[in-house]
Amino acid sequence: MASTADVNVGSFIRFNGDICQIMEWQHRTPGNLRAFYQAKMRNLRNGKLAENRFRSGETIEVLRVEVRDLQYLYRDGDNLVLMHPETFEQVFVEATLFGDAMKFMKENDTVQVGFESEVAIFARAPKTVELEVTYTEPAVKGDTANKVLKPATWRHASSATPIGSSPASTRSTGCAKATWCTWTIRSGTTRPSPAPPPPS
Repeated sequence: MASTADVNVGSFIRFNGDICQIMEWQHRTPGNLRAFYQAKMRNLRNGKLAENRFRSGETIEVLRVEVRDLQYLYRDGDNLVLMHPETFEQVFVEATLFGDAMKFMKENDTVQVGFESEVAIFARAPKTVELEVTYTEPAVKGDTANKVLKPATWRHASSATPIGSSPASTRSTGCAKATWCTWTIRSGTTRPSPAPPPPS
C-alpha cells in the first residue's frame, strides 16, 4: 500500500470507494501543527471536484492507471468495441463507462479509456462533437432576457437520420433548425455553441 509520499498531481487514487484523479496536491505545515497534504481531486464517476486533507505519511491506495487513446469502432450489445490506432488491437469496454455522453458519440470517434491491470475503469468521450439541429421549438417572442432551455433534435454530420434530443440553450447560442453546432460534452451535460457547417 502506498502513502502520501507516492502521490503527485495526476495520480489516480481510490477514495471512499470511488476512483479519483489528483488535480492539486500541496504539502502544508501550519505552525506547530502536524504536517498534512491538501488535495483537490476529481471523481471520475460523476466528474465532481472534492477536497480532502491527508496526514503526512497516511496510507493511500494509489492506482496504476494507463490512459489510452482508442478508436470507437461499433457497439456490440452492452459493450463498445475499441481499437488501438497503432497496434490495431481491439478491446471491449462497457458502454456504461461513458454515461450520458454515449448518445453523442459516433463510430470512428477517438475516446480515452483508463485501464488498471488491463481492466477498463473509466472512459472519456470526445470533448466536442459537431451536430446539426434538425428540429427545435419556435422561439418565444420577447423572451430574450435570460437563457432559455428547450428541446432540440440533432444528428451527426455523417448521419442522415436524427439520432437524439436534449434540452439545449438554443436561443442563447443561436442554434436553431438546420443550424450546425459544436456540442461540448462535460460530465454528462451538453453545451452547444454555433459553428459553421462541416466541409462537404
